[in-house]
Amino acid sequence: MKLQEYQAADIFRQNGIPVADGYLITSPEEIRDVTRPVVLKAQVRVGKRGKHGGILFADTREEAMNKATKLFDMQIQGLDVDEILVAEKADVQHEYYVGMVMDRQSRRPVLIMTSEGGMDIEQVAAEHPDRIAKYPVDPVMGLRRYEAMYLAEQIGLRNDELKQMAGIAAKLYRAFDAYDGELAEINPLVATPDGLLAIDAVFNIDDNALYRQDFNREKSPLVTEREKKASEHGLAYVDLDGEVAIVGCGAGLVMATLDAVAEYGGRPACFLDLGGGATAEDTRHALDIVQMKESVATIYLNIFGGITQCDKIAEGIIEASPQKPTVIRMLGTNEEQGKEYLRQAGYEVVDDMTEGAKKAVELLD
Repeated sequence: MKLQEYQAADIFRQNGIPVADGYLITSPEEIRDVTRPVVLKAQVRVGKRGKHGGILFADTREEAMNKATKLFDMQIQGLDVDEILVAEKADVQHEYYVGMVMDRQSRRPVLIMTSEGGMDIEQVAAEHPDRIAKYPVDPVMGLRRYEAMYLAEQIGLRNDELKQMAGIAAKLYRAFDAYDGELAEINPLVATPDGLLAIDAVFNIDDNALYRQDFNREKSPLVTEREKKASEHGLAYVDLDGEVAIVGCGAGLVMATLDAVAEYGGRPACFLDLGGGATAEDTRHALDIVQMKESVATIYLNIFGGITQCDKIAEGIIEASPQKPTVIRMLGTNEEQGKEYLRQAGYEVVDDMTEGAKKAVELLD
């Protein structure tokens, strides 16, 4: 579960990380007196808010109220803005990145730092891989301060900033461990005249550990209507930032489909795992859910029938009658019957996963 920025910031603050002071508003009238420039940040659980107009600046209370009204009236990637975080604009001298991520391959947390803060870490990795430093953390021993200092030195920090970064990294790991984190990052962590300061906060909690945390997935306002509906119907749904909705049966197949779509230049908007033994009703619900997201332009269903019966999936597709351009790849149990149903209903079915991914991306044009 991805927390809102203000919740992540609270976790960091409770663990001793210096975080920019701010307050949450639900209406423009709650804006306090503005004596210094402020930043208004829409609280929505998607990335790249700034590129979608979700981060604005103001110099006066009147301007801040006008900007807040603008944010409350907008949607960001299909999500309403119900809350805004207001904070003083920091005096930024340099931007760094520090994060913790659970690495599935090494089966341990990894500490990541770079001097190229303020950018997407994926972009830094693609353009300047030499500027990223990583350190796998022993989950038994935890992150030791000298390990964090070593990594901070690798990205060029010295003296007081090196010590501050090491301390922040150690506290970030402590929060990551205590809250069963999958991802915790500060981007950017900025150098100011008064020292390092976190002016953004990201924290994702492992869904499987929510039962022992104070965040209830079903009651939390952080859960979108799409996620609620998916949970109600026993479907696994994850929001992403692109335009191609991906529906499949089995997490491995779905992940491979994400990669195939990305290979042809597409950006997945979301993915939904039907699971094994999916019914026509499951499929209908799945298609209804992914079409709730406004950014979805095409749908790619990648079905491999084992215990899942392709003819039942086909019945669900026909019942749902998706309104977006739809590509279907179907192989496995009862596939010929399923394909025949779909052809009679006017749908085209492909046999190859990469062919389907390519076609789904081409339909975006």
